[in-house]
Amino acid sequence: MVARRRHRLIQRRKMLGFSQEQLAHQIGVERSTVVRWESGEREPRPWQRPRLADVLEVSLEEVDELLAAQVNEEPEAERLDFAMRNPAAVDLVTVAHLAQRVQQLNAQYDAAPSASLLADAGHCHSQVTLLRGFAPNGRIRRELCVSTAESAILMGQLVWDASQRRDHAVSVQYFDQAISAAREIRDPILEAHAQLRKGFVALYGTKTPKEGLRLCNETAIVGRAGSNVLSGLGFLHVGEAYAMLGERHDCERALGAAEESFARIHNDDEALHMFSPTQFDRLAGSCYLFLGVNDKAEQILTRSARSLVRWKKSQSIVLSNLTLAYIRQGKLEEACGTLHEAIDLIAETRGGGGLNTAFTAGREMSPWRHEPWVQEISDRLFALMTT
Repeated sequence: MVARRRHRLIQRRKMLGFSQEQLAHQIGVERSTVVRWESGEREPRPWQRPRLADVLEVSLEEVDELLAAQVNEEPEAERLDFAMRNPAAVDLVTVAHLAQRVQQLNAQYDAAPSASLLADAGHCHSQVTLLRGFAPNGRIRRELCVSTAESAILMGQLVWDASQRRDHAVSVQYFDQAISAAREIRDPILEAHAQLRKGFVALYGTKTPKEGLRLCNETAIVGRAGSNVLSGLGFLHVGEAYAMLGERHDCERALGAAEESFARIHNDDEALHMFSPTQFDRLAGSCYLFLGVNDKAEQILTRSARSLVRWKKSQSIVLSNLTLAYIRQGKLEEACGTLHEAIDLIAETRGGGGLNTAFTAGREMSPWRHEPWVQEISDRLFALMTT
């Protein structure tokens, strides 16, 4: 008899964010065992099923459903199409498929131009929100609330980036939608993440550091309930808000609180995927740049820029900030080389944060606008703007 893949089991694993290896580690088996379970070649042993249920956050009866042979398994697209026509009939398999799609789009965010993701992300978000509106209370609605919050946060980021950080109102609407969905299911992690993104709009978009200070402080408070990562990120941006206001003492106090939160991070932190060891330096460098301590900003940002190869949008912001630190110290040759690096990354990713900061650096080079090297940079920035 030909073994049939257990698509429901696969979708449940993916919906919870586990790779086959991670699921195997949680249960205490080899990855090859999970592969055989999912391919339909083997059954979990009776003593393994309770642990499988715990890890997948389902009952033992639901484990049986996940393992059941699916002789007439419909293609995912057909199941989703049926659910969109009959939203009250949505099932966990379709919910898992949409959750996986949201995760895939999120994974593309840092490497792809935001405008190129908008159509797919918007379509996915509209599907999730429609189904959530019809879903009864229970597991299906909870999972759809999670996907609504995650896809709304992504849409807020994409809209803001694609508008070169000009469309503040629509971005905030998406973040508010995420906060509402997170509060419905009492998820402090998603709520704090959306709150943090609203803080970014206040700090870098509307340029209202006092409002950014309030929002990021709320992030730190809400994040404490479940994540040292988010609490630390909140404090980091509280420090940046104080730096924008010229308050060095309060800024450094907030940076210290961020360090303390990061020091308490454990591997089970639900927001661990949002943490990078480079984040502290990245924001601390930005803080000292705002405070006018340019030599210290240069030292920190140089260290951060070389550690951000995987995060191209973030690296473009750091390199643009480093350019500003060089310009303000009169190090024009270094500034020129760093800004060219930033422009290379921005041309690839179209990151709104890097683009805005690079334009700021370009404007600060205007005293030397008749120099050939400045004219070359101006031409490259103009090309970015026109495309």
